[in-house]
Amino acid sequence: MPKQTKKEQVRAKLDNEKLYTVDEALATLREHKAKFDETVEVAMNLGVDPRHADQQVRGMVSLPSGTGKDVKVAVFARGDNAEKATAAGADKVGAEDLMEDMQAGNLDYDRVIATPDMMGVVGRLGKVLGPKGLMPNPKLGTVTPNVEQAVKDAKGGQVEFRVEKQGIIHSGLGKLSFSDDALKQNFKALTDAVVKAKPTGAKGKYVRKVTLTSSMGPGLKMDLSEIEGA
Repeated sequence: MPKQTKKEQVRAKLDNEKLYTVDEALATLREHKAKFDETVEVAMNLGVDPRHADQQVRGMVSLPSGTGKDVKVAVFARGDNAEKATAAGADKVGAEDLMEDMQAGNLDYDRVIATPDMMGVVGRLGKVLGPKGLMPNPKLGTVTPNVEQAVKDAKGGQVEFRVEKQGIIHSGLGKLSFSDDALKQNFKALTDAVVKAKPTGAKGKYVRKVTLTSSMGPGLKMDLSEIEGA
C-alpha cells in the first residue's frame, strides 16, 4: 500500500462534513502549515452561469490588510500622467514602446492601467491582454485619468475578482503569517464585495459554497452564516 503524503494524512484526520467559522478555519490551517509562508485563498461557488451576460460577476476590492504580494503594475500614459505613475511606484510606464514590448511577449504584470487617451494604443493589445484578464477596463477603475491613485491602489492591496466558467471565484487573501484579525478583515472585505456584486440574472441561492485553504493546506468548508448577505 503506497505511503500517504502529508497532505493526505492531514485530510484523513479532518471531518469533511464540518462547517468552519473563519476563526476555526484559520486555526486549522495554522496547525498544518508548511515550512514556507503560504498564501491563504478563498473559493466561492456562486449560483450563476457566466455564459449569460446578466450573470457575470466581476469587480475590484481593496483588502484592508494588503495581499502580502509584490504586485507588478504597467501603465499606459504620457507626459505628466506618466511621471505621476512612475512616482506612485509603477513598474513600467510607456506608450507605443510599452505596446510593442507587450506584443513581443513581455507580459509579466499583475495589473495594466491606462489613461483614457491611451486606449487607442491599448486597444491593439486586445488579443494579448484579454485572455490574461489584463485589459484595462473603466468599470474596474483601470482606465482612469487618476493613474497615480490607481497605481497606489494596485500596490496597496486592491484585488480583482472574476467568476470563472464553472461559477467559481478564486482569490488570495494574504499570507498565513498575517494575524487572524488581518486575514478576517480581508475575508470580510472580499466576501462582502462579491455579495454586493450579485448580478441581476442570478436566480435562487447566490452564494452556495465557500472554501478556505492555504497553498499546501486542506480545503475547509465555511459556515455561510459567517458571510453577510449569503
